Amino acid sequence: MVFKPKFNFTVIAGMLTLMMACGKSAPAPDVVTPEIPDPNAPSDVAFYMTTIDKTSLFRKQAQVMNFGTVNNSFPTITVDESQTYQTMDGFGYTLTGGSASLINAMGAAEQAALLKELFSTDGDGIGVSYLRVSIGASDLSASTFTYNDLSSGQTDVNLANFSINADKTDLIPVLKKILAINPNIKILGSPWSAPVWMKTNTSFIGGKLKPEHYATYAQYFVKYIQAMKAEGITIDAITIQNEPLNPYNNPSMVMEAAEQASFIKNNLGPAFRTANISTKIVLYDHNADRPDYPISILNDNAVKAFVDGSAFHLYGGSIDRLSEVHTAHPDKAIYFTEQWVQSPGPFPGNLQWHMENLIIGAPRNWSRNVLEWNLAADPSNNPHTPGGCTECLGAITINGSSVTRNIAYYVIAHASKFVRPGAVRIASNTLSNLPNVAFKNADGKKVLIVQNKSTDDQSFNIKFNNKTVTSTIKANAAGTYVW
Repeated sequence: MVFKPKFNFTVIAGMLTLMMACGKSAPAPDVVTPEIPDPNAPSDVAFYMTTIDKTSLFRKQAQVMNFGTVNNSFPTITVDESQTYQTMDGFGYTLTGGSASLINAMGAAEQAALLKELFSTDGDGIGVSYLRVSIGASDLSASTFTYNDLSSGQTDVNLANFSINADKTDLIPVLKKILAINPNIKILGSPWSAPVWMKTNTSFIGGKLKPEHYATYAQYFVKYIQAMKAEGITIDAITIQNEPLNPYNNPSMVMEAAEQASFIKNNLGPAFRTANISTKIVLYDHNADRPDYPISILNDNAVKAFVDGSAFHLYGGSIDRLSEVHTAHPDKAIYFTEQWVQSPGPFPGNLQWHMENLIIGAPRNWSRNVLEWNLAADPSNNPHTPGGCTECLGAITINGSSVTRNIAYYVIAHASKFVRPGAVRIASNTLSNLPNVAFKNADGKKVLIVQNKSTDDQSFNIKFNNKTVTSTIKANAAGTYVW
């Protein structure tokens, strides 16, 4: 089986970072080095930082920052809560079938501690608030399956044999434990393929949905949402097809824009309405280089009425292409639903690229969420289907009951712990070496996330309500500021 390679932006970024580091100059003169303060001293602003040398991994810094008047020539990020943009749904990962199986096989105590760390905001918890799951198998399941697999030549247009039993071994038990920690977590479901008897090539790889099975496939979604609800799991949204223009993965299925539009307008939307399904319908779920795909669908008002928004990955195109869809249809939501980290991958380059493009770039281009790809894999990047991704590094690596935290863990933590569901993005000016994004939570707390693109430590000001604090962030580091 052939796995379609994904463009490796992170490795390129890492190589550039390492080349720059080799010729790194002395620290710039316009940097202040704060004295180590009394750890109990009051500070208006809490500062968490991750550095490329891993000496600080999402660690709270001992910098006392109290708003007042400053007199320096440092660059200034001005945060303005009077200008508001989209409401945030959350930050997280895809809980693949493989991720669930690894978590479910851990020792009880270690599993409980890990789930609390991932999904609670208490103590060291990073507060993951959004999950994506596969509807049937993804390529990071141990094997291919759907919820209605039949012997060759058989059909089941009434879905009499529909069953989610395959998910009851690992995925559903893990989801129930997560919901016990965070009952309000949002869950997005995405299929990698329809049952093969519904497809033009009767294969898990490639092929298209046969038009005569559009109505049956719409009921397949209805049954899935109802079956998960019966397990106590609410599916907040679904995408219609993961990577609908990628026929190479295992599983995969091609669905062109016109086909997706017809399926929503004539089958899925009416089926949801008849069954009183409130789960959101989200378009596309593929790369940012094709904003024309969701725009062409949303241009049909009969389809648009059923649709909540559009979802994107970033294996092609640039993150600012998301804004093209928002500009064309500002009444519809934007989501960012997947980005992998290639194993082993350079930590410095990955930190910088993912922070700038995903955590900062996606919300600045109207996304309501940011999801890294697989939550967990074992030390050999297993499990996966034959032909599935062999190099996908989990946010965590699970080896038995031991856990190693990887780059995507820290990238998401910088947002998920402090930017809570219901937060709104607020205005902040862009600086070439300090890309950033700001939010205001429902409780009034402000969050500013900053990436230092410079190879030198950088001192800068944060201005809010005409008062200012000064901070220093390490070379190429990521920082989260909370006040």
